[in-house]
Amino acid sequence: MFEQVNKAAPENTVPEYQRTCRLDINNPQHVLYVVGTSLDVSIYRSAPPGSKSFSVKCTSQVNYSFSPPTLETSHHSHIPLDNNTTLLISMDRASEFENDSKLSVRYYNENKNAIGVAVLHLTGVEIFLDVDADRDGIVEENNPNKGSWKWGPDGYGAILLVNCDSESTRSKRPDLLRSRISNMSDLKDMSPMKLRTRGPSHLPEGYKLMMHICLGDSEKIRVFRSISSDKRGNSSTVKNLPLVLGPKVLSQEVPYPGDNAEMDFHVEGLEFPDADFDGLVTINLSLLKPLSDGLPETPIFTDTVIFRVAPWIMTPNTLQPEEVFVCRTTDNHQFLKEIKTLVAKSGFKLMICNPVMNRGDRWIQDEMEFGYIDSPHHRFPVVLDSPRDRELKNFPCKVLLGPDFGYVTREPQSEEVGDLDSFGNLEVSPPVTVNGKNYPLGRIIIGVAFPTAKYGRNMTKVVQDFLWAQRVQKPIALFSDWLVVGHVDEFMTFVPAPDRKGFRLLLASPDAGYKLFRELKNNGHGQARMFDVFPKEKQTTVDELLGNRFLQNQNNYIQSCIDWNRDVLKKELGLDDEDIIELPILFKLDKKHEWRAEALYPDMVNMIVLGKNLGIPKPFGPKVNGRCALEAEMCSLMGGLGLTCTFIDDYYSYHKLHGEVHCGSNVRRKPFDFQWWNMEI
Repeated sequence: MFEQVNKAAPENTVPEYQRTCRLDINNPQHVLYVVGTSLDVSIYRSAPPGSKSFSVKCTSQVNYSFSPPTLETSHHSHIPLDNNTTLLISMDRASEFENDSKLSVRYYNENKNAIGVAVLHLTGVEIFLDVDADRDGIVEENNPNKGSWKWGPDGYGAILLVNCDSESTRSKRPDLLRSRISNMSDLKDMSPMKLRTRGPSHLPEGYKLMMHICLGDSEKIRVFRSISSDKRGNSSTVKNLPLVLGPKVLSQEVPYPGDNAEMDFHVEGLEFPDADFDGLVTINLSLLKPLSDGLPETPIFTDTVIFRVAPWIMTPNTLQPEEVFVCRTTDNHQFLKEIKTLVAKSGFKLMICNPVMNRGDRWIQDEMEFGYIDSPHHRFPVVLDSPRDRELKNFPCKVLLGPDFGYVTREPQSEEVGDLDSFGNLEVSPPVTVNGKNYPLGRIIIGVAFPTAKYGRNMTKVVQDFLWAQRVQKPIALFSDWLVVGHVDEFMTFVPAPDRKGFRLLLASPDAGYKLFRELKNNGHGQARMFDVFPKEKQTTVDELLGNRFLQNQNNYIQSCIDWNRDVLKKELGLDDEDIIELPILFKLDKKHEWRAEALYPDMVNMIVLGKNLGIPKPFGPKVNGRCALEAEMCSLMGGLGLTCTFIDDYYSYHKLHGEVHCGSNVRRKPFDFQWWNMEI
C-alpha cells in the first residue's frame, strides 16, 4: 500500500554515488535502486505546462530530500516549483519483492489543482564487491576503503600474490603460465573476493551484472569464479572454477546470487611490480540497465576494488637460515665435507646439487637469490633466477619450483649479460633507520660501475628496474667494477650482533691487512710465510709482502675504492663507525683483466652466515705459534659478537677460480615477521 506519510532523508547523509533518474507523468517508471546510492530527479524537467507547485509522497522504505533544501517537505504541502530543485531519493534497505516501494510527485497549477502525477516503482538491492581491505585475512562487507590503497600500520587496501609457484606434478612451469586452475590447492595462492547481494531472488528483466577490468590491467591478473557443488556452497573441482577475467577477457557477465547471498571469486596475480607497472590493479562490478531491444545496456552503478601486488622481498644474513645449498663437483670434496660439518653443527638442512644438474657450474650464489612474497592469507618463498644462464640455469626452475615455492626471472632483450648480473652482486642489508626513515626490511645492495666510468660494467637494466619497482627495500648502488669478478660480496657482508643495530657491516680492508702484517714483523715474525701448506704456491714471507711497494700502491688504490663504498653505506644505511668492522684482506691487480682486483689470499669477507656460525674461507696466512695469524684476528673480531668462526678450505676448488665460500653456497632464510604493507612509504 501507498503510505500517506513522508519519510525525509536524514540531513548530511547524501550518498557518494549519485545517479540521475527521470520522471514521466504519462508512464510509471520501474527503477532498480542500489542501496547506498542516491537517485537525483529534476522536478522541473518533468513538470507539465502550467505547473506552479508540486508535492511528494512515498512508502515507508523510501527517503527523500531536496537540493537546495526546502523548508517544507510534508506531503500535504504544495512546494513552489523552481527550475533548480532536485529531488534526492534513497532507500534504507533492500526490497523483498520487485516493485515493493513507491514514490509519486504530483504537480499543481496556479489554482492548486492537480494537473499531473509521476510515479516511480522502486526495487531496492544491495550489491557489494568485497575484498580483504583491512588486511586481516577476512573478506569484510563493503569496507569503505576497498577502492583505494594506503601504506602503513593504519593503511588499507587488498593484497594480491603473483601465482608463481607450481601446483602441478606433471610440468615445471609457474601456475601463472597456465590458462586455467590445475589443482584446487592453487586457490590458497589467490586472493579471495566476494560478490554479496541482498534483495529479490531475481533482478528485473534485462538487468545484469558485469565484471570488468581495463586493458592495462588485463595482463596483470586473472579472476576465477567458484560454482557451488556442495551443500555448503563450496567448489570441489577445478571444473567449477571458470575464468571470468584475464588477458583475453576484459569483461564478463556474472550471475546475480539473489536474496541474501554471496558468490566467491579468486584473484590471481600474473606480474610483479616493474618499471611499467606500479603494482596496483582495479576490478569493477557494474549493474547494467536495459533500454530497449537492439540497444546496449547502460551502467547505473559500479562498485570498485583495488589490489596491490605483493613485492618480492630479499632476506638478509640476520634472518634465521632454513636450508643451505651447495654444488658437488669433481674437485670440491674437501670443501663439501667441511660445509656438511658446519651445516650439521648449525642444525639446518643441506641440499646438494649434483653434477647431473649443475654440469660443472659450482657458483650457486651467482645463479639465484632467495626471497619470498607475503599477504594476510598466504606466503611462500620465491627464487629470483639471475640472467647469467650458465650450466646451473635449469636448477631454480627444474628443482626448486613447486607447490608453495615460486620462481621469477628477468631476462634482458637487447642488453648483454655480464659478470655483474650474477647474484653474488646482489645483497640486502638488515633493517635500518636512516635520518628518521625506517627500512624494516632492509635495503637491497647492488654493484655497478663508477659513476664517471665510460666503459664500465653494470647490472642489466631489467634486473635493476625489477628491484627498484618492489619499493619496500630501496636499492643502494655501490662501486664494484674495480674487481675482476665485480661482485659486492667480495668486499662486504653483514653478520648478526647482540648490540647496537643488531648487526655489523664487515668490510674488506687492505689497511687492516697491512696493519696486521706490520705488527707481525714488529713482533719478530717477519719470516712467517703465507701458503706454507701448498708446496706449489709461492710462499711469500711477511717481510717480502711488506717490502713489495708495487703491491702496496695497488692496495692503496683498492682501499680508496672500498672507502668510497664505505661512505655510501654509512650514509644510505645510517651507520656509525662503530657499526663497521674492517677485515684484514689484501688484494692484487690483474693486468689480464684491465687492472681489476682480486683477493691475494682467500677472501674472508666472502663467508656464509648460519646464525651464530660463520663459514669463512681459510686464508692460509702466516703462522704464529702454530696458528694462522689471519684466522686468529678473525676469531678475535667475531668472538666479540658471540659468533663462532669455522674456516673452510676453498683454496683450489674456489679461490683459485676467482670465488670463495659465499660464491659457492646459498641460503634460504625465514621471512621477516614484519609485514611489508605496514611500511611507511
